Amino acid sequence: MSQKESISKKIDKLKAQVEWFYGEKFDLAEATEKYRGAVSLAKEIGVDLNSLKNEIKVIEEDFAR
Repeated sequence: MSQKESISKKIDKLKAQVEWFYGEKFDLAEATEKYRGAVSLAKEIGVDLNSLKNEIKVIEEDFAR
């Protein structure tokens, strides 16, 4: 079984990708590709957070019994 990358590490990667847009190495020709990568990662983080939210709800329901 492969270990999933933590949400925290993904958020750090996303921050680094966003910082690129403000950095000295910004290149308009690369911007579209970088933007798509950042959007994809943000969506992945959203899915992970939603999954975590669902797990927490299940645990709460188990404790409520």
